Amino acid sequence: MSVKTERRYLWKTLLLGLMVWVGGMMAPQPAQAEYADVVINNYSDAAGMRPAVFPHWFHRIRFRCKVCHADLGFQFKAGGNKITMAKIIDGQFCGACHNGEVAWSVENCAMCHSGVPGTPTHFHGSTVQRLIAPVYQPLNDNKKVQ
Repeated sequence: MSVKTERRYLWKTLLLGLMVWVGGMMAPQPAQAEYADVVINNYSDAAGMRPAVFPHWFHRIRFRCKVCHADLGFQFKAGGNKITMAKIIDGQFCGACHNGEVAWSVENCAMCHSGVPGTPTHFHGSTVQRLIAPVYQPLNDNKKVQ
């Protein structure tokens, strides 16, 4: 084999290896908890509301971690915060931004309280399609379905 043929073979091998490496980097990776949707159901089921579904990654691509976890005091643990609607309306937790000025306000309950009843407070991968109930019906609806 000549030197010229060996160099071509080497370049083709390197190019093929690079293509395989790039292809591997582009393959879907499993979801990490830090990018997951968080279901908040500390008080919702007991209050007759659907659990709130918090799209963590949607917020994370817009803000640094410190905005919520340092500046607003959210703990780094699903269920580690005593979030109530009274606190949110008072401008704490989600209410710091969801006040009608920075982001939409709390008047439309179903925007957040869209989770499947009984879903525990936890991060749930990127599975928002399985967490959100398809049709909103209050849990304490005393009307009989015919």
